[in-house]
Amino acid sequence: MRGIVTATQIVVRVTFLIQLVLGIALWTGRFDQVKLLHIASGVLLILGLWVLAGIGARSGVAPGLVVLAFAWGALTIVFGLTQEQILPDTGHWVVQILHLLVGIGAVGQAENIGRRLRQGRTAPAAVAAQP
Repeated sequence: MRGIVTATQIVVRVTFLIQLVLGIALWTGRFDQVKLLHIASGVLLILGLWVLAGIGARSGVAPGLVVLAFAWGALTIVFGLTQEQILPDTGHWVVQILHLLVGIGAVGQAENIGRRLRQGRTAPAAVAAQP
């Protein structure tokens, strides 16, 4: 299981770097052709977060962290796909910064859950076993 966690974290980290590079390219307004690649790598990043959250759920990571990770991932995808419609004029830079911060939050959650899984820091068995 540890190997899957490590591999998934590597996928999240690499896709995050790809997201940063592609996001900067998109911000310049000169590389619109990379938008689909940016979207695809973003979805891959969130799938990585969800894989870690799923493993965490089965391994006893605090349920609140697991639920937050799944919800945050959904928020990230919806926000990313709809951001162009939010403040499309001069205030759009605020939305772009929020999009970046939401993505960083997703990576942070993946790192947190991955660290807990690697270190064995999960919820006590009595808490994890409760429905």
